[in-house]
Amino acid sequence: MTDAPARSPNADWIDETATPAAADWSYETTAVQTGIGRGLGVTIGIPVHHAAAFQFETLEQAQEEFQLNTGLSYARLQNPTVRALEERLTALEGGAATIALSSGQAATLTTIMGVCRAGDHMVSTASLFGGTSGMLNNILPLMGISATLTANTPDAVRAAMQPNTRLVWAETLSNPAGDVPDIAAFADIAHAHGALLGIDNTCAGVGFLCRPLEHGADIVSQSLTKWAGGHGGVLGGSVTVGTQHDLTRNPIYTEGGANSVLNVRGDAALAWRQRWFGAHQLGMNLAPQNAHQIAQGLETLALRLERESATALALAHWLEAHPAVGRVSYVGLPEHPSHANAVRVLRHGFGAVLTFEVPDPSAFLPRLKVLRIAPNLGDTRTLVVHPWTTTHGRIAEPARHAAGVTPLTIRMSVGVEALADLQADIAQALR
Repeated sequence: MTDAPARSPNADWIDETATPAAADWSYETTAVQTGIGRGLGVTIGIPVHHAAAFQFETLEQAQEEFQLNTGLSYARLQNPTVRALEERLTALEGGAATIALSSGQAATLTTIMGVCRAGDHMVSTASLFGGTSGMLNNILPLMGISATLTANTPDAVRAAMQPNTRLVWAETLSNPAGDVPDIAAFADIAHAHGALLGIDNTCAGVGFLCRPLEHGADIVSQSLTKWAGGHGGVLGGSVTVGTQHDLTRNPIYTEGGANSVLNVRGDAALAWRQRWFGAHQLGMNLAPQNAHQIAQGLETLALRLERESATALALAHWLEAHPAVGRVSYVGLPEHPSHANAVRVLRHGFGAVLTFEVPDPSAFLPRLKVLRIAPNLGDTRTLVVHPWTTTHGRIAEPARHAAGVTPLTIRMSVGVEALADLQADIAQALR
């Protein structure tokens, strides 16, 4: 630790001509303009920097960088391509700083371990991605951290809070049930107990459908593999922190007196620890080529997700009326339990993920000719999977039901194909 003044973890760009996001830009403009410089010979687009380390001119420069971690030293900590992506993600989520990581799972772990340690507790809604549920139930106990999974309501979250609760966790649009939490109410509950609110924003598409930080969340985590990458070709994850969080009741940040993380790092403390844990200590860094592909994917995210959301809504209504289809779950339908919350916090649509039940999934899936069976979301292609035996197959049956999964459930991530082609393919597979 050092008593040097705190600085932004996304400061000191190697390219001083890089264009920051303007506060009055639309999402679409921010997605294509942020992080790209102007000037003679400057590339139109974010270049790929393949490098393991960066040079210093003096001992003093190296010493300062290893103390402050604000410039460029070693690629596990910083890379110009990854930094350009981080700047773009920060702007799109309306945050203060972002760390890009190797996967969404890495981002979730980093978010949690950035505010929790052995002896701490977190509260999470039970409507979760299977990988997150597995982490909370199987991995965190190995680290001495306990988690209570509860219903997706303010009353249930409030009842689960404990004196050592450091984090409340939920998904903006849960995978696969599509539940939408009351983010503002969850934030009030967390903050009243000295905890932070973390939101997995994966299915809301990097702030396009929702910016949880604007509703009171403190940390936004997501899988960039999904709509950010958008083409099923790259893994990535990110953690974005806001500006309003209060760390004064978290011992991780306050212990140590003058040398505490909070005293030394100031407003940048939360962002600094996220990078320190995920990249510096665990090495879950994002490769520059992956960062480049994700940055390119972000440039068309709004176009894709708006169309996919409209197609998903039309499919949900069509599936509801189909005699061979059972329960349909899509938050855009008025009867969905989270519809009112969704109307309040979502914009540009209700997302691209829905579930529906068929009498015999093992017979239905092989018949598909357009839809593809694959365990991903946010692809340009429409993908389906049987969650009961795949994405949620390793968690206990009660947890599967809590996540909105039954043995008959098909999860569908809607792509950019024509609606009529998707309907025709599903219809012939149901015959």
